[in-house]
Amino acid sequence: MRLDKWLKITGLIKRRTIAKEMCECGFVLVNGRVAKPDYSVKVGDRIEIVSPKLITVIVEDELPKRGIGYKIST
Repeated sequence: MRLDKWLKITGLIKRRTIAKEMCECGFVLVNGRVAKPDYSVKVGDRIEIVSPKLITVIVEDELPKRGIGYKIST
C-alpha cells in the first residue's frame, strides 16, 4: 500500500493530500530515510513523522484499519 494512503487510513494524518505533501517535503522518514509518497509500506518498516513533535511507528500489518496495524514506539 502507498505510504500516503497508509498514513491516511491509520489516522496518523487526516488527509491523503497532506500526507503526500509531507512526504514530498521530507517530513516523513521510513527506516531513517526520506520517503516518497508512493513508497510501498511493508511489515516491519519504521515510520517517523516529523512535525511539532516526532511520531515514530512500527508497521505490524500491511492493510490496517483506522488506528490499528501499527505500534507507536518511544
